[in-house]
Amino acid sequence: MGKNKLKRFSENKTFENVFQPTRAEMVSGFELKGNWNKEVFQNENPIVLELGCGKGEYTVALAEKFPDKNFIGIDIKGARFWRGAKTAIESGMRNAAFLRTQIELIDYAFAENEVSEIWITFPDPQIKFKRTKHRLTHPEFLKKYHHVLNPNGIVHLKTDSEFLYGYTHGVIQIENHEVLITNHHVYNPDNHEIPKEVTSVQTFYEKKFLEENKNITYIRFRLNY
Repeated sequence: MGKNKLKRFSENKTFENVFQPTRAEMVSGFELKGNWNKEVFQNENPIVLELGCGKGEYTVALAEKFPDKNFIGIDIKGARFWRGAKTAIESGMRNAAFLRTQIELIDYAFAENEVSEIWITFPDPQIKFKRTKHRLTHPEFLKKYHHVLNPNGIVHLKTDSEFLYGYTHGVIQIENHEVLITNHHVYNPDNHEIPKEVTSVQTFYEKKFLEENKNITYIRFRLNY
């Protein structure tokens, strides 16, 4: 393991906005489940998650744009979101936090109806058939999201993957979920319905994809069960 990773792991332990429970702690009763606003943010503002947050760029940018909401970036790779956590602390942000855990444990991390929105930004599309259940818009994941989202909760998917974009549309249609906005190319100048937060925030990978002339797609949907 490189020195930079070790340093970042060490610093993460000192950050008040980083939470790193073990898997055993999660499944046996995570103390922050149902208590994020009270214990971490100390307000009653809506909670927004970014799943697979990477460096935390979207989490931090959205937290800066929407101070009336609380944002939590989730990723299993703490060395990555170290950058976002450090930026949030250096900027004095009180509405951005990071949770190091597996995304499949999301329903152990948050209580029923505790979350208002979920962002999924440029996830691995898991194209191989044997990896189907690992796609973050697979029906099993959607059920977990539905559990933690409030009745009006929203899911956002932003991806360069034509495959994942199409797959997700298929899942939404089969399961009768509600598409609110869908767009095959968010940077098309003729688009007018795309929310500013979709195009005004660009991650490291998104910029790379744009340089490769890839279309960036977006779906906003509501889960109906």
